[in-house]
Amino acid sequence: MELPTNQYIRPLLTDMYQLTMCYAYWKNNHHNDPAVFDAFFRKCPFKGEYAVFGGVSEIIELLKNFRFNKAEVDYIRSLMPHAEEEFFTYLTSIDATQLKVWIVPDGTIVFPRINLIRVEGPLAIAQLCETTLLVLCNFASLITTNAARFRKAAGSDKHLSEFGTRRAQGTDGAMTASKYSYIGGFDSTSNLLAGMIHKIPTIGTHAHAYVVCYSGRKDLSTSIFKGIDLYEHADKYRKENNFNTNDGELAAFVSYAIAYPDKFLALVDTYDTLSSGVPNFICVALALNEIGHKAYGIRLDSGDLAYLSIESRKLFRQYALKYSVDFDKLIIVASNDINEGVLRSLNIQGHEINAFGIGTNLVTCQAQPALGMVYKLVEVRNTPRIKISNEKDKVTIPCQKKAFRLYGNDGIAICDIMCRASDPEPEIGKKIMARSPLDEKKRMYVVPSKVEAINELFWDGQLIRDVPSLSESRDRLISQLKSIRSDITREINPTPYKVSLTSGLYDYMMYLWDMEVPIPEFQ
Repeated sequence: MELPTNQYIRPLLTDMYQLTMCYAYWKNNHHNDPAVFDAFFRKCPFKGEYAVFGGVSEIIELLKNFRFNKAEVDYIRSLMPHAEEEFFTYLTSIDATQLKVWIVPDGTIVFPRINLIRVEGPLAIAQLCETTLLVLCNFASLITTNAARFRKAAGSDKHLSEFGTRRAQGTDGAMTASKYSYIGGFDSTSNLLAGMIHKIPTIGTHAHAYVVCYSGRKDLSTSIFKGIDLYEHADKYRKENNFNTNDGELAAFVSYAIAYPDKFLALVDTYDTLSSGVPNFICVALALNEIGHKAYGIRLDSGDLAYLSIESRKLFRQYALKYSVDFDKLIIVASNDINEGVLRSLNIQGHEINAFGIGTNLVTCQAQPALGMVYKLVEVRNTPRIKISNEKDKVTIPCQKKAFRLYGNDGIAICDIMCRASDPEPEIGKKIMARSPLDEKKRMYVVPSKVEAINELFWDGQLIRDVPSLSESRDRLISQLKSIRSDITREINPTPYKVSLTSGLYDYMMYLWDMEVPIPEFQ
């Protein structure tokens, strides 16, 4: 079970209208009516055709702590002075022990309209979950999706590190981004608190401040390391090769190399990348090599990353050959406001970058700041309900439902299909009609070779299954990506995935639609 990332995972993290509805339900004696709510999204983020779900552990944390304390009830009382005292007594008594909650596991690839969370229980309590559930999974899912897209754009062989803590939307945004970018495919984070709590690998080097802290050798408290003067040896290589580099930068690199002789990774763009930073790094790396240590690499944080990485690699090879040293394993890290488009462009240009540190565009989801998941009532008092809208996309799919993923003989997903919970489930080898929810002409027969339930019952008055670890969720995503057609997950002009209803659910939805919408009469 993952630890909570903040104290705000509690039922008071909600909108006022949830409390006004709760009071009205209570006042009219409907608060204990059995109800079913679905959480889903209508449109995929980032102009794509898929998303990746995240947020399970925080949802479970909410359910475990779903109680209003005295101070919170007193605050609500001050906002609702007209309400009877019995209502506030009711608020102090409620918790999540009467709820059943089905959730899509973290790392699951998901599609529009599929019910990703299903909440069953007393109407007022289930209604009170709305805002809090959405805030816990909307951003987590968006970050996980964004990270998965960055991973796909970068390629499976590149190390990706989340560098966005300082740019995130507040402390919780930073913690959520670090956690769910890891599930989405990132390898590490610079966020130490996230590393400690969630056991995510952490990395870090130095900033420009470290380099400008030194103006020359005089600022070195010592340059002696393992019996040699490391600065003198580095300076020897500088003179031999007629490098005209910044003295302070060389001193800074020497001092950093003394601290990290086997993890010496230098930020090389403080003054001039190719005429000062990289040559200074090479000089210090050669000096380290004399005493049996291997430098680690460089970081590029500005400029033309493709060109600079290629030229830096050329220099590594040139001086490796000249001095008969092994520089083949030196890595090049790139940062500097990297986004999906930059990664794809770098691939086209051909680059020599081994690792990327990505911050702002990842953690703020700058390409799309919100997912837009919604929470809708689909059944109450054992009666299916539907919301009708002039916008077809906003029509809800009624009934207590189950969702399944149907696979073909090649192991690739054909479609997701929803059916009424009381209807027979899809069966392997048995033909089933799959119908588009909102287009009567779009339908197909599917004979699945594999049927997979999308939702899992995590909560039945208490936690009834373990929440998967971050590593397990990360592995789940890797596995799922292999089962979705590549034209659906591609970055540009992806193919929409088929989300369908069984004939039974489709027919009932149309029946309910006809029943609920008055027929206009003209004279």
